[in-house]
Amino acid sequence: MKIMFTGGGTGGHFYPIIAVAESIKKIVKEKRLLPPALYYMANEPYDRRALFDAGITFVSMPSGKIRRYFSLLNVTDVFKTAAGVLKSLWKIFLIYPDVIFGKGGYASFPALVAARIFRIPVVIHESDSVPGRVNVWAGKFAVSVAVSFPEAAKYFPEEKTAFTGNPVRQEVLNLDPDAAYEYFKMEKNVPTIFVIGGSQGARIINETLLSVLAELVKKYQVIHQTGSKNFDDVSKEAGVILSGSPLKTRYLPIAYLDDVQMKSAAAAASLVVSRAGSTIFELAAWGVPSIVIPLREAAEDHQTKNAFNYARSGAAVVIEEVNLSPHVLLSEIDRLLGDSAKLAQMKTAARQFARLDAADTIALKLLEIGLSHEV
Repeated sequence: MKIMFTGGGTGGHFYPIIAVAESIKKIVKEKRLLPPALYYMANEPYDRRALFDAGITFVSMPSGKIRRYFSLLNVTDVFKTAAGVLKSLWKIFLIYPDVIFGKGGYASFPALVAARIFRIPVVIHESDSVPGRVNVWAGKFAVSVAVSFPEAAKYFPEEKTAFTGNPVRQEVLNLDPDAAYEYFKMEKNVPTIFVIGGSQGARIINETLLSVLAELVKKYQVIHQTGSKNFDDVSKEAGVILSGSPLKTRYLPIAYLDDVQMKSAAAAASLVVSRAGSTIFELAAWGVPSIVIPLREAAEDHQTKNAFNYARSGAAVVIEEVNLSPHVLLSEIDRLLGDSAKLAQMKTAARQFARLDAADTIALKLLEIGLSHEV
């Protein structure tokens, strides 16, 4: 059996694929099936180590991005996409997978075109509450559609759409608070705020946090993922702000968190401040209350829609960028961390929102289609 994954451009597209691949390997072992050959087709590997660890072969394919604003790159990318479709036709013909799993994004388009031409069964997954254009198109011929938000189901044919939740890698689960406090050398009796701006950081979140940092460390300790490109500037400014303060050790800036550090920080966190991308599903899986600040420039404004749909579950509160100020951020943090009953309700709501079986559900569907296609 051969299973091909496609999608990419962001970690929100890529890492759920890794989660599904991990589930496939687990299920195959449990059911004593022959291990399928796994492939990932995209314009770039995104994370070669993750692909290697999951036993996935990378298949390179060019793809162009259609921007929603005027750019000459839109012209050149049309030719890049055309080249990607032709290359995908040839490579998919040589591999001829039994099923293709599309995660969305411009990088999945060439492979899905080839799948439709060769009539290879397609399963797609949509992480956002409002789907992207590639997934809306692919949903018309996919044999099965999985969605992370119930609100996304209305964009796809009802008879083949299922609310599965978003696949989350096991590597970022299984939190251990005691180990986390020891890892970060933090005080157990002081509430911890974990600030995540995405792998590249978020300048507006960083700047707002620094504006209230001196006040925060009086009552809380802060783990702050700054983003690699912002780490030096943020660390220097924080050093000036907390210069001479006996509480300066309560602030811990980190450029980038690997999986172990991420789940350790989540285990220690009383509250998370985060963007509203795919991290939402990890927040839910962790069962941690959160303040989500959606990226205003995100395509289709999907982060804002995701943020408010998640907040409606009761697991989070939303601060839009236009309303983000030092005073607003500080007052929301104080309000939430000063209300233990509210925090308990948010934790429960987060766990109820999480669908920890999402990766297994999708993996089983892929294996079912793959096995039937082999016959």
